Amino acid sequence: MERSRVLLVDAAPGALLGRELERLLGHGLAVTLNLRRVADGAGARADWGGRVDFTDFDPFDEAALLAETVRDGLGHHAVKSRAGVPLRAAFLAGATRPGLAHPLRVIGRAGAGTDHVELAAAARHGVTVTHTPGSNADAVAEFALAQLLALTRGLRSYDEAAHRGEWRAATAPPEELSELTLGIVGPGRIGLALAGRASALGMEVQAFSRRPAVTSAPALASARDLTSASVSAPDLASALASARDLTSASVSAPDLTPAPASAPDLASAPDLAPASTPQPTPTPAPAPASAPGPAPRPNRSLPDLLATSDVVSLHLPLTPETRGLIGRAELALMRPGAILLNTARGGIVDEQALADALRDPAHPLAAAAVDTFEHEHAAFASPLFGLPNALLTPHVAGMTRTAMATAALRCADHIAALLAGRPEGIPVVTA
Repeated sequence: MERSRVLLVDAAPGALLGRELERLLGHGLAVTLNLRRVADGAGARADWGGRVDFTDFDPFDEAALLAETVRDGLGHHAVKSRAGVPLRAAFLAGATRPGLAHPLRVIGRAGAGTDHVELAAAARHGVTVTHTPGSNADAVAEFALAQLLALTRGLRSYDEAAHRGEWRAATAPPEELSELTLGIVGPGRIGLALAGRASALGMEVQAFSRRPAVTSAPALASARDLTSASVSAPDLASALASARDLTSASVSAPDLTPAPASAPDLASAPDLAPASTPQPTPTPAPAPASAPGPAPRPNRSLPDLLATSDVVSLHLPLTPETRGLIGRAELALMRPGAILLNTARGGIVDEQALADALRDPAHPLAAAAVDTFEHEHAAFASPLFGLPNALLTPHVAGMTRTAMATAALRCADHIAALLAGRPEGIPVVTA
């Protein structure tokens, strides 16, 4: 029986490449490896020649991606991506066109988001889209906490001054985390993982969910004022010490049920046997991220959460409903001296509105940390460039060794299960 063909558009990096290839080969799949983003292409050829096929193309070039997917009329049953390579209607039509020996059936994303795929077009062409929700939840939560600490304590400005030989003292002492309220927009796996860590450090944590069922206790109405008076906050380190809206009496609520213990993770299983002895495809169960401590206090209203949080962290998927969720009106509601963290998706925040707010010393928003942008990779551009109160990073929040291994191996398992006609327990995304 002919093996199912899988194109690795962008493989796992470094030493993880070998584990990912062994996992796919162990499932009995025929693998084509794109070497464009492999650091040691010559080494990969030497190590894997004879076991996998090779190609070399820019995956962000749609024409090149389609040409390699359907090369010689063979096609591939599945494509796997890691960096969110756009897979739009034209690609999906070409990769499933009549006459291909192996039309596309599955798209696998080694990561949580699938906004890079035109889901309606995938459905029209009979392509199943899977991803690995929760695989990087702890990594992203840790990164968001690092953003929070860097901005509340002004670490970047102190570092830059010290490198210039300046001994810079704080103009005003900042508040400790235990004095701050963290507002989480989207209490899913990542949001709850961050909530647990922030609670352990003494922060009061509240959360707003567009789907109230995400939380495990009834949401309570907030008793906070929507006051949004602005004050000047010229220094990042002292921003949170500036005047605040003092109508902050909190609504008490019972602690929500902590997240369940993690299920066994397939990514931690031993590497599979060589391709010569294909193994049965296991049915992976997504493991929830750890969330030590109480879950966040629910808040029914996004405007209220924005107005009553010192730090707001976004943890939502990018959908038509969430695109532009945080714009000028929402930013104006934030507490004086507030901070916004975005490790979710760039399109959720109006970047121009955010840049304008950060340029205005009278705006209540004092600083922002942004890891995801409307335009990324080769098209990377943002109105946030050059703003001293904007901490910018290139979509790296989830890139830890454990998270990337979990995502890569779990994605391989998902692809193999779907190609084998065993969809039970596999996360599938639809339009």
